[in-house]
Amino acid sequence: MKQLTLFPLSDQQPVETQEWGTFKDSLRAPIHNWFTYPAGFSYKAVAASIKTHGIFVNQVVYDPFMGTGTTNVTAKKLGINSYGVEAHPFVFRIARTKLNWDIDKDSVANAFALIESHIKNQRRNIDSNVKKCLQEEFPELVLKCYEEKTLFDLLFIRKAILGGGFPSAMSDFLFVGLTSLLRQVSIAETGWPYIAPKKQKTSSLNKDALLEFSRQLFKMAQDVVITRSEANPNYKTTFHKVFNGDARNTKELIPDNSIDHVFTSPPYLNNFDYADRTRLELYFFGEAKTWGDITQNIRSRLITSATTQIVRDDPHYNILPDLKKSSTEVNDFLESAVAKLSKLRLTKGGKKSYDCLVAGYFNDMYLIISDIYRVLKPKTKAIFVLGDSAPYGVHIPTDELIGKIGVGIGFSDYHIDVLRTRGEKWKDNPQRHGVLLRESIVTLTKA
Repeated sequence: MKQLTLFPLSDQQPVETQEWGTFKDSLRAPIHNWFTYPAGFSYKAVAASIKTHGIFVNQVVYDPFMGTGTTNVTAKKLGINSYGVEAHPFVFRIARTKLNWDIDKDSVANAFALIESHIKNQRRNIDSNVKKCLQEEFPELVLKCYEEKTLFDLLFIRKAILGGGFPSAMSDFLFVGLTSLLRQVSIAETGWPYIAPKKQKTSSLNKDALLEFSRQLFKMAQDVVITRSEANPNYKTTFHKVFNGDARNTKELIPDNSIDHVFTSPPYLNNFDYADRTRLELYFFGEAKTWGDITQNIRSRLITSATTQIVRDDPHYNILPDLKKSSTEVNDFLESAVAKLSKLRLTKGGKKSYDCLVAGYFNDMYLIISDIYRVLKPKTKAIFVLGDSAPYGVHIPTDELIGKIGVGIGFSDYHIDVLRTRGEKWKDNPQRHGVLLRESIVTLTKA
């Protein structure tokens, strides 16, 4: 297979920064921890990048893979403006809610009182055939994850939020509070990335959903109070323009040469199905009932990062002509890797379409990096936190490829800092590849 000429790497980062590509820091931080998203990264990485690159109050930061808003919430706390784009509509709503700091405890208390009153009235009128009612409302996966009483109360809360006539900001806040609760009160193992209904959590038995909902709401309201008190006072005058859209083309959303800094973490090329990872939430809220619904409503909107998105005869998985022109070295490597994977997959039981996955991923990343170049001001930088991969044992040095694609588009240079290595635990497993992987920060500089 065609080899790349590799950029000299810096040494692996100190211990305190090695987890910047994970959500561990954010799990302990107010507002950031409202929803445990498996694709999250550390808010500390964003803050450090803003400080290191001299981004000041009232300048503008952009995250084209906004997710649940880690970059944008951090920017707001520092008194910095932000843009964000997120293709997943459910995840986008969570990010938008986390940026609303006008919520106060009294309004939350009043909203909860209305919901509590509604639910107590509904409890008096419960149909005797509870099981039939729930079966008509929810797919089987949801039914398996909860005790009947708990699920009924969750359903009542959902209906009270949707039918309560709350202002949109409060409706979003209540929606995120309920979303945050779903995995906490489930009796099934609902950790990331998989849901295992056959494995039960005894700690969630006999949970009072309404009580847990009230605790979650007032914890969130307190988070807002804490965050406002700790934030740069200039946060009150900042803007945060976030969009449920496509980062491959933001011409209608973000002006040319308007961004001072990009900090983002794209999907890793590791066959992680981001749409499927919110299946419990989508099913509960009625935004999907089947795998096909998720494909049509969510999966089709996301950039290529999982073989579950692949339709093999789709021309999208032919390497883009502009990508070929931008870097002969990258093109030669990708064509060689894709050809090898297309043959190798036929020898594997799953026959996963990793060849199309690699081509589609870098086609999409080429378009996104081109758009980032357009929106960045001169003499600024774009920071990517990402990992490499080895589908069927074929190593794809994603950080190097992203750097070289950036230079081909027009960035003056790129630099790679390795955060940590990955894969040591399975290096001797005959069922897995033996390639040692890494997580890196790629810095692209616009002259």
